Amino acid sequence: MLRMPLHANPPHALGREARRLRGQAVAWWHALQLAAQILVLVLSPSSYTQGRSRAVLLHMVHAVLPLLPWFLVLSLLISLVIIRIVTATASSYGLSQYALEVLVRTLVLELIPLTAALFVALRHAMPGAEQLRAQLDARQRTGQRIPGIAGLAGVLLPRALASIHSVILLAALSGVIALVLTYLMVYGASPWALAGYTRDVGSVFTPVVSLIFGFKTFFFSLAVAVVPLAGAAEPDAHGRFVPRSDMTEFARLFSVLLMVEIVSLVGNYY
Repeated sequence: MLRMPLHANPPHALGREARRLRGQAVAWWHALQLAAQILVLVLSPSSYTQGRSRAVLLHMVHAVLPLLPWFLVLSLLISLVIIRIVTATASSYGLSQYALEVLVRTLVLELIPLTAALFVALRHAMPGAEQLRAQLDARQRTGQRIPGIAGLAGVLLPRALASIHSVILLAALSGVIALVLTYLMVYGASPWALAGYTRDVGSVFTPVVSLIFGFKTFFFSLAVAVVPLAGAAEPDAHGRFVPRSDMTEFARLFSVLLMVEIVSLVGNYY
């Protein structure tokens, strides 16, 4: 009687799984520590001395200007397509009176902040984190001492503030563009429906919804700022700063964004 060979020893498999879970827990704890320290640095007046304030401003400019035209064009196209689909579908089913509320809730409240966060993460935060990790790896190869998170504050703070500022600014601008396009495509260029449109949009942005929207956008920007930097400043199991998989870092960031989105949906609709 033939027996299938055992390719994996169960105790060894359990040990590998335990080490993997421990590594993930350490990585998440490292990210939480970095987020707390960055928040302390952001709220500390000593972080904005003459030398650091210039670095913060330069990183903000580099985080916004290259992304602004492309993101606004992308937001314009996506908004046009979604507005057209929603208005045409609502009109065909005789539900045109609900089209505006659906557009504001789906486009402005949900899609635009998430799109801005993902765009900044892919175009600015993650490439910047890879560049920082490459610099740390080069310093380690030359025998220089790698400081801890506190020692890297001068490097991490400008990058984190730039990502936070970029996500919030792009989300705000694209939200305004979406609202203007919605008015033009629903009512045309006539100014007579402006009062009713403002009232309908204001009925969606209740105090609770506005507060949740603000917190969600801020936590999106904080996740984009912190999670890639935490991965870049975290050495591997051998204490080295070798390059990591982009998909692994993106999956970690997307899981955080998804958790924030789920919490905001629960707060808005339950």
